[in-house]
Amino acid sequence: MEAVFATDTGKVRTNNEDSVRIFRSRTQLLGIVADGMGGHVAGEVASRLAAAVAEQKWKALKEDFSRAEAVAWMNQLVRSMNVRIYDYAEQHAECRGMGTTVAAVFCGKDYVVVSTVGDSRVYLWQSGNQMKQVTEDHTLVNELVKTGQISRADAEVHPERHILMRALGTQPAIELDTTTLDWPQDSKILICSDGLTNRLPDERIGELLGGDQLLKDRAEAMVREANEAGGEDNISLIIIDHGKGGDQ
Repeated sequence: MEAVFATDTGKVRTNNEDSVRIFRSRTQLLGIVADGMGGHVAGEVASRLAAAVAEQKWKALKEDFSRAEAVAWMNQLVRSMNVRIYDYAEQHAECRGMGTTVAAVFCGKDYVVVSTVGDSRVYLWQSGNQMKQVTEDHTLVNELVKTGQISRADAEVHPERHILMRALGTQPAIELDTTTLDWPQDSKILICSDGLTNRLPDERIGELLGGDQLLKDRAEAMVREANEAGGEDNISLIIIDHGKGGDQ
């Protein structure tokens, strides 16, 4: 597996509230993108607490996981993130109401476990197939789409499209959304914050992800084009390539 990341403040924000982390062993890898909730006093604190919990849990690993073990570990990880952020906010009045999204991917040799809260996303790209979103946005407009009240096209321009229905740290318990996917050779995973997906359509992201540039150059191109399209938000992403060249 090869993995790269990119994160950028964007053209409008003055600070970057996203946290991006990649942790790896010889055969396993964990990628985390956390997007601190905009408009809250401590979104940056919340996203960094989520990343710190991931680092702590990763360092405690002793052996490779089976699929079932990886699912259980990911669920525990997300719950631990939520409790850590919620407790911190309860103890620090200036951080009350803070929260963060998270998109986390655990990669084994032939499977990936994906867990998300909020509107940060995970995509799977496979050679010969279109890129597909494998996560669901926990947003108000997505609920309206699912219930048939608005169309997918309407959702993209809806004035309340940024309202989250679920975020880490805002409640003492969190509803989990964890799935397992096969992880074939020559496929790629993209983990990203909405600073990317709100500015670039999936079709363009898929074109860049499936290109023939170095992974680092593809990541930088996504950030650059998102900024050129407006760059109103922080932009963060991880690309994980399950190539045939071995671990890197």
